[in-house]
Amino acid sequence: MSMYRQLWFAIILSTLIALVGSLFASTMSSRAYLNEQLRMKNSDNATVLALSLSQKNIDPVELELIITSLFDNGHYASIRMFDPNGKILVERLAPDEQSTVPSWFKQWFPIQSIPGQAQISNGWKQLGSIHLVSRSGGAYETLWNSVKDMFVTLSISGLIACYLGALILRRIKQPLKQVIDQAKGMTERRFIITPESSVPELKQLSSAMNSTVTLLKSMFAEEAERLEAMRIRANSDATTGLANRAHFISQLQASVEEENAPSGSLILIRLAGLAAVNKTLGRNKTDELLKQIGQLLLAHQAKLPDGFAARLNGTDFALLFRQKEARPISQNLLSEIRQIFAAVADDFMVSIGFGDYEYGISSSGLLAQVDAALAAAEASGISDIHQSAPLNIEHAPRSAEEWSKLILRAIEQNWVKLAYFPVTKSDGELVHKESALRLMFGGEWFPAARFLPIAERLGLTEKLDLIAIKLALDELSKTNSSVDIAVNLSAQSIQGSEFRSKLKAILQSKPGAAKHLWLEIPESGVFANIDAFRMFHTDIAPTGCKLGLEHFGRQFDKINLLHDLKLSYVKIDGGFIRNIEENEGNQAFIKGVCTIVHRLALLSFAESVTSNAEFISLQQLGLDGATGPEVGRLFPLKD
Repeated sequence: MSMYRQLWFAIILSTLIALVGSLFASTMSSRAYLNEQLRMKNSDNATVLALSLSQKNIDPVELELIITSLFDNGHYASIRMFDPNGKILVERLAPDEQSTVPSWFKQWFPIQSIPGQAQISNGWKQLGSIHLVSRSGGAYETLWNSVKDMFVTLSISGLIACYLGALILRRIKQPLKQVIDQAKGMTERRFIITPESSVPELKQLSSAMNSTVTLLKSMFAEEAERLEAMRIRANSDATTGLANRAHFISQLQASVEEENAPSGSLILIRLAGLAAVNKTLGRNKTDELLKQIGQLLLAHQAKLPDGFAARLNGTDFALLFRQKEARPISQNLLSEIRQIFAAVADDFMVSIGFGDYEYGISSSGLLAQVDAALAAAEASGISDIHQSAPLNIEHAPRSAEEWSKLILRAIEQNWVKLAYFPVTKSDGELVHKESALRLMFGGEWFPAARFLPIAERLGLTEKLDLIAIKLALDELSKTNSSVDIAVNLSAQSIQGSEFRSKLKAILQSKPGAAKHLWLEIPESGVFANIDAFRMFHTDIAPTGCKLGLEHFGRQFDKINLLHDLKLSYVKIDGGFIRNIEENEGNQAFIKGVCTIVHRLALLSFAESVTSNAEFISLQQLGLDGATGPEVGRLFPLKD
């Protein structure tokens, strides 16, 4: 029995005991009082009657008439007159009284009407005695009514006492519930600070729990800061704070070669006169200028979708982003970089090459195309911008209007399907199948990377995400399999309340299948719209779906938000996985990430594993599983 029930039981029991005790004591007191009143009345009436008869010389007939007349008033149960020898001279007995008082009440609380006795005499001569008993029905009525009134009064008092007890329990229960939720949150790796109670004892408890939570949060934050510093050291250029070449190449490969890789642009920048500036100003001042370049590129990185800036070598920089508007950005960069070096050398030369890419191009091919544009800009002999030649992609890009028609037609004709890829443990045990949406255009199935960017601009991602969910649920229901399916959702979709309502209705229509569904959202989208994700979690969590982040690790400095998101898993970004066997810094970073997310009771998976060397290295770092082309080759899905 819970403490609250025990307290409630104690309050109710004590109230009942007080009610019954008070009622019983009051009833017995009233009964004793009525008994005494009847005894006194009988005695007084008998005395008065005996005195009135003693003053007259009454013959037996007249005496009988007087007693009969008195008895007929209905106030007496019996009147008897005895002669000096004890013989009954006159006797009048009343029939049993008719009363509304329950018989059980009379049995439990009997009222005894003690007879009143008095001597009748004539001078010194004793003529006899009178015995008189009053009716007790009125006394029973009085006692019964008194008990009823008292019961009502005490019942109201009891209800008031229970209400006051409820207020007191509520005052105690609220801070206790907060402490319990706080303790549960700690087991779930959520750190909650609760207001301190006004109850002194509970205030001490709340204060102690808050101190513990604060300590755990600080320890968690310190570990996260240590890992973030490790990540920066392993993947960043010490002078500018930008990503280094190795990390940029890994990120570029993940960005253009993954299944869901969106289209975008790559800008390469070369500071052709940097060596001369270094000789003139010295290393320290040159480094200050390079730091300004780094801050400039980081500012552009923050404003661009999935922006990623890097320093490739002493004079070359790169900016990768998910947007096909590289020319105006390149022009702004050219102007801003020249302003930074204007005070040093008016003729400082900056060369910029840029190009767009889509799914289907290799990272090496993209770099070659844009590097050729950079070389052409440098060959001009002045600060200049050049665009790369059209990329040799099998399917040439279409206009936004044409893409819109194709996407909507594919949706209307139900030319949609899901492709599946394995996510496995290191021994090959299947954790779940990761799905990717396909649309048919002109008899050919197109991967999501080809149409998702334009779908986002056209506001069609919500429709596509709902279609993917329905297909996954149909697959789970059809096969009745215990193998779970993961579906990628757009961060743009989950922001809409209408989308969340529709998604919730779809999941609730197939509750059994929904429990085998994993929903994952890009890390950048979640952290950029943290409130929207919390609302999404509130709406979807009751359906039993698992929620996770994909492309995790790019914004590791925000890992302190994870304990509030109630996630089930994270998938570490492929940029940290590429060539992991050669990068000790990333190995230490991923191992630390796994330690933290496991403390948060989350699963961790690696994305974009492309080689057996990567897969073998990841097995030593504490990950719960992996996915990618190499995993699909090693452990292909069975039909």
